Amino acid sequence: MACLHPLPLLILLLSAAAAVAGGDEAHVSAVVAEKGLAFAKDVLIEEAVRSLTPLRLPGVEKAMRVPFLGGVRVAASNITLFHLDVGDDSTIYPGDSGLVVVASGITANISMDWSYCYDSWFFPIEIADSGTASILVQGMEVGITMVIKNSNGSLALSVSQCGCYVKDLVISLDGGASWFYQGFINAFEDHIKAAVEKAIPENIIEGAGKLDSFLQGLPRSVNVDNVAALNMTFVNDPHYGNSSIEFDINGLITSAIAKTNSLRKHPQLSLSCGGASKMLLLSLDEDVFNSALEVYFKAGSMHWIVDKVPDQSLLNTASWKFIIPRLYWNYPNDAMLLNISMASSPVIRITSENIGATINADMIIDVLDGKETVPVACISVVVSASGVVEASGNKVYGRVGLDNFSLELKWSKIGNFHMSLIQGVIRVFLNTVCMPYLNSRLGNGFVLPVVHGFTLKDVYVLTSAEQLTLCSDVTFTNASTLATLPLL
Repeated sequence: MACLHPLPLLILLLSAAAAVAGGDEAHVSAVVAEKGLAFAKDVLIEEAVRSLTPLRLPGVEKAMRVPFLGGVRVAASNITLFHLDVGDDSTIYPGDSGLVVVASGITANISMDWSYCYDSWFFPIEIADSGTASILVQGMEVGITMVIKNSNGSLALSVSQCGCYVKDLVISLDGGASWFYQGFINAFEDHIKAAVEKAIPENIIEGAGKLDSFLQGLPRSVNVDNVAALNMTFVNDPHYGNSSIEFDINGLITSAIAKTNSLRKHPQLSLSCGGASKMLLLSLDEDVFNSALEVYFKAGSMHWIVDKVPDQSLLNTASWKFIIPRLYWNYPNDAMLLNISMASSPVIRITSENIGATINADMIIDVLDGKETVPVACISVVVSASGVVEASGNKVYGRVGLDNFSLELKWSKIGNFHMSLIQGVIRVFLNTVCMPYLNSRLGNGFVLPVVHGFTLKDVYVLTSAEQLTLCSDVTFTNASTLATLPLL
C-alpha cells in the first residue's frame, strides 16, 4: 500500500555527500516546521484515502434458530469499503517516541451483498432471498505513531502504535423483502466494525513496511557531475521538538570517486526565519560550500584560458609597450592569452551581513609567438569578493561582486615590473571579465535534490555566522508520483 509514501516530504531537502562512518558529524540540518508537518499530514491523508479505496473486507455467515421459523442462515459477502471522507479534524505532532498522526471524524461508505435462507416446520421447502446493502460508517478515528531512527546512515521507519475505532454503522438493505430481514442483517454490525478496525491498521502497517524499504534504499551519494557528489548520509536520530522535527546530515560534498575526511562541526538551526512562517528550514554550514570547492580544485576543474575580453587590444603586446616595455620588445605586436588557475581552493566565509570569498589564483601571461605559446610571466592574484544567494523553485542561484584584490609577481622572463603599473588594468579585467564569468556560472543555478512532485515556494534566504539557511513553503503537484517518489 502506498498510503505512507508522502512521508519523504519530511526529508525533502536533505542534501549532503558519500558514504559515512559512524563518527561523522552533521554539516546540514533540515527542520520541518509546524506548517510543514501540517502540509505533510494533508498529503499523507489524501494519499492514504486514495490507497485504501477500494478495500475488500472478509465476508461472514451466521446460522441460528428462531422460534416458529426454524434454522436461519444469514450471509454477507463482497463487503467493500469504497469511499472515505476525512474532514478537517486531523492532527500531526511529534510525540515522546515518534511522529503521531490522528484523523478523526471520518465517514466511510461500504457496499455488500446479503443472502438469507431458512426452513420451517410450517413449510416443507427452503425459503431464500438476497439483495445488496449500503453501509454508512460514522465517527471513525485512525491513529498511528511512526518511529524514525538512524540505521547505519539511512532512515528506518517503523510503526509502534496503530489503531482504528468505529463509533457507529448504519446498514440499509436493498432488494428482496429487505424490510423484513433488516433486523437479522443488523446482526452483522459487530462483524463489519471489527473487520474495518482490523483491516485499516493492517494496510497502514503494510504501507509503513514498504516506506521503510524505500527510505533505506535512498542513495547515500548523488553525483552532481563526474567530479562532485552530494552526501545523503543521515547523522544521529531525528530530533523531535514541540511542533517540528529535525534531520541532521553529514552534509559535505566529496569527490565522485574518492571520499574526503569530514570536518567536525554541527550546525545549530533555529526555527526563526525572519519572522516568516515556513514549512521547511534547511541549514547549510559554510564547510559544505568549502568542501565542494576543494573537490573541484583537487580535480583540476578550476582552470580558465582567457582569449577574448571586451577590449581585445589588451590581449596584444602592443598595448603594453609603455607599461612593460620588454614584453613588446621581445614579442612585438603578438597576441596574448591569460592562463588562470587556482593556487589553492577558494574559501567561503558566511556572516550575518553577507557571503564572502577569498580566491587565490595564478595568472600566467602567454604570448602567441608564431605557432608557439610562450609563458612570459606569472602574477599571483588574491581576490576578495562578496555576494548573495537567491532561490527560485527548486534552484539556488548566486551573484558575486569584487571587493578588493592584491597582486604579486611570482616570476618573469620579461624583467621585473611594478604591480602598481598594471593594477588599473587588472581591476578592469576582474570587473568586466572575471566577475561576469563567475556570475554567468552562478546564474545557472544549483538544483536541490528534492523529492519528485514537490516544488519549493516563496524561498527566503538568511545568513548567519557560518551558516546559510533556506526557509521555504512546499507545493505538491502530482499525486500519481507518490507510489515511486524518485529523487530528481
